[in-house]
Amino acid sequence: MSSSSRLILIFAIVFAILIINPAFLSQQFAPYPLLKVGDVTDILTPLILIPLYWLLFRQGEAPSTLENILFLVFAAFWVEGQGMHLGANSIGHLLDDAKGTDPQLLTHFFDEVLGHYLWHIGMVALTGLLIWRQIKNPLEAALSSLWSEIVAALIYGIVYFIIVIEAGTVPLGLPFAVIVAIVGLMERKSLRQQPITLFFVAAHGLALILFVVWFVKWGGFPQFSDLGWI
Repeated sequence: MSSSSRLILIFAIVFAILIINPAFLSQQFAPYPLLKVGDVTDILTPLILIPLYWLLFRQGEAPSTLENILFLVFAAFWVEGQGMHLGANSIGHLLDDAKGTDPQLLTHFFDEVLGHYLWHIGMVALTGLLIWRQIKNPLEAALSSLWSEIVAALIYGIVYFIIVIEAGTVPLGLPFAVIVAIVGLMERKSLRQQPITLFFVAAHGLALILFVVWFVKWGGFPQFSDLGWI
């Protein structure tokens, strides 16, 4: 396994763990019971994932000044949106008995609308930048094995679908998945020399299939929480 392939697999696994874990850690945080355990662990999410994005970004030749600036701006979107979601979502749990009040509506906006969209704009923008960098910096030799990229794509594609559905950012996430799939078709002859591109293309291709299945089943894109699943 190449170092790039190993990094891609680590990124996908860590991404899945950190993004999904708050939904399963709803216990109160003993030292400060107003928080949930998932809230506390979610504080680590950008501290771990943004450096992994950076390591993927640094693959190939040194980034240009413009590419570095774009990375910083996109990462800022990611961190600002994730942090906004984290804080507002945590407070929102305490306002379940205040539905329709100004504090609840404002908290909902920062959590479910502005926070989610800023976060996912950062996510798709960083993905686009990583793909752009990889297209410019293909490997000299084609990969002999693609198993780690495919496994990583399965993990990331499922998680991408889940978070776009649950965050209500389908108007952003679905078109972006289509764009990535189109890029994959354009680059199909050289994907074995572009492990990062291959990873994201396969992941978003899987997510597209899941979006279609979800739409056919429900006639739209209801969130998992709307269906009472979480």
